[in-house]
Amino acid sequence: MCSRMGTFVTLTEVLEARGSPLEEDEVWCLLLATADALLDISKKGPGNMCTVLSPGSVLLSANGSLAFKSCARSEDVASYTAPEVQQGLTPSTRAAAEKVVVYSLGMTLYWCADYHLPQNQPVQISTELEGLLLSMCEDMAVRRTDLLTVLETCEFHHKSSMLPSPERLIRQLVEDVYRNSASGRIFFLFVFSVKAVVCLLN
Repeated sequence: MCSRMGTFVTLTEVLEARGSPLEEDEVWCLLLATADALLDISKKGPGNMCTVLSPGSVLLSANGSLAFKSCARSEDVASYTAPEVQQGLTPSTRAAAEKVVVYSLGMTLYWCADYHLPQNQPVQISTELEGLLLSMCEDMAVRRTDLLTVLETCEFHHKSSMLPSPERLIRQLVEDVYRNSASGRIFFLFVFSVKAVVCLLN
């Protein structure tokens, strides 16, 4: 069973609020945080691991933590589902379960980096990051990067690039969503008030 949280926003909501892709450093930080969290879940046994992750099932909390929820039935998750799962195979080992979720995570974060970009515009990320994400999205599980390698690669990059902590980034992403939501409500109330005044004057 996947973890659940009380107050959170999804990656989908983060991208919809900003209307543009995540930046390179943001993808690295989220990849580090999610890989670390998933590895902790995996240590409890393959039955605890989510089989599919998607932008709508990665939950970011205002306190800087993250969790995962089961994908909604209405959500189209086929493109985030590992090929072996689509073929009806159920991962029975920890290694197999990790390979399944690595595929989902890679597809999810690639979507975040590619969000709303024109088809003829390349993703604005480094060759290193794109190579890692693509290695996570290999159709053949045997060729797919494992979860520990993803984590170690992210940790090395994080230290060498002196990036902010994932917790700090997650808090900022959540704050941005709430700030945009608040701005939207204020704008709506302003427009409504102006229309009301105009009606009274007429």
